[in-house]
Amino acid sequence: MIKKPKLSKTGKERRSDPRGIVRGEKTRVKTARYRKSSSTRWLQRQLNDPYVAASKRDGYRSRAAYKIIELDEKFSFLHGVKSVVDLGAAPGGWTQVAAKQCAGNVSIIGIDLLEVAPVAGAKMLKMDFTASEAEQALLDLIDGPVDLVMSDMAAATTGHQNTDYIRTLGLVELAFDFVKKVLGENGTFVTKVFAGGTDNTLLKGLRAHFKTVRHYKPPASRSESKETYMVAQGFKRKS
Repeated sequence: MIKKPKLSKTGKERRSDPRGIVRGEKTRVKTARYRKSSSTRWLQRQLNDPYVAASKRDGYRSRAAYKIIELDEKFSFLHGVKSVVDLGAAPGGWTQVAAKQCAGNVSIIGIDLLEVAPVAGAKMLKMDFTASEAEQALLDLIDGPVDLVMSDMAAATTGHQNTDYIRTLGLVELAFDFVKKVLGENGTFVTKVFAGGTDNTLLKGLRAHFKTVRHYKPPASRSESKETYMVAQGFKRKS
């Protein structure tokens, strides 16, 4: 028996993926007297975002959780992981996914300059990763080589594309320096990058330390966003 597609109220087909994320009719938001037009657009986007609805249904703290889920579906880096560091962890969606997908005796350490509500099985630091004392604070919590370092860090956007790219690239470089100190043999580094991909000098360094370095924009990343993600796998520890 062929399963019929789900339909919207107007009879149009509603498309969904294996996670039950449904794309269908859009809800329009009326402009309120005391609401800015930008706020109305944001609210309308939230109401019509299937990933926002799915995150509420599945108990994730943000739609960003599906980015790491889709990255893992593409590159399979969470299976068997026993130690994870989550850079830029707030509000905790990626940490939630790691705790769920790496169920068992997994150590997860997260850091963010914002407060992150507790996630079962994870330790959270409320610190700015760019601060000089942050690295040592993380090292004090890490017990042995790390299997996965994941980073959803991005600098606050200015609206100037080249400036935003450079500032976020600086965070990627800082994360990579940390990765080289803590990642174990054959470990994985997953990080957000902005339009322009990865700087050639940084890319050369990554390829010298990892067996594969690939870029991918998961479906959960909004089409209008300049973000994409880099997945570096097979860390080669230098003597």
